[in-house]
Amino acid sequence: MIRAFDAFSLPLLRWFDPEDSHRLAIQGLRLLPPVRPRPDDAKLAVRAFGLNFPNPIGMAAGFDKNAEVPDALLRLGFGFVEIGTVTPKPQTGNPRPRLFRLERDEAVINRLGFNNDGADAVLRRLASRAHHGGIVGVNVGANRDSPDRVADYVKLIETFAPLASYFTVNVSSPNTPGLRNLQHAAALDDLLAKVIDARERVRKHAGDSPVLLKVAP
Repeated sequence: MIRAFDAFSLPLLRWFDPEDSHRLAIQGLRLLPPVRPRPDDAKLAVRAFGLNFPNPIGMAAGFDKNAEVPDALLRLGFGFVEIGTVTPKPQTGNPRPRLFRLERDEAVINRLGFNNDGADAVLRRLASRAHHGGIVGVNVGANRDSPDRVADYVKLIETFAPLASYFTVNVSSPNTPGLRNLQHAAALDDLLAKVIDARERVRKHAGDSPVLLKVAP
């Protein structure tokens, strides 16, 4: 199946703009039948952050920004899925084109700018699949025009705590002007203290979701 996909689908997708190809991939995954995946070999199991991962290979944030296909990805065999980056309010991101293929390097340049449907829409999708299980993390970020970016992160922790297997606090993006200022020591200490306080406030009814941090190189 993988070889057939490589032989036919990938060349076809390369005819399209990279962002349109990505959208087609999401739509294709939504059409996958609900087939139960083969169980992972017990040797692949990993325990980290208090979570039991069936295998160590996951789908990183950025592919399923809006929690449209986490279950389809889990059925493909991923050990976890991280959705997002999600911001409190919907935002369109940077003008297109903003995704560029580097075919020789087998890489892409991403200038998307946290485009997503916003917390309310993503929350509804996660709530609708909550009984399915699987490890689904939520990558959270601040809106580009937010007057208080720390408050954005706090709001997202409080909003998604009942549904997130874990959180990734994303302060790494170069596509949101000024966001990386939160990586400075004093600002980062303040951000993390308030994020953890938010997690502790909802812990009694929402569980103890681990909080990870994504920083720039």
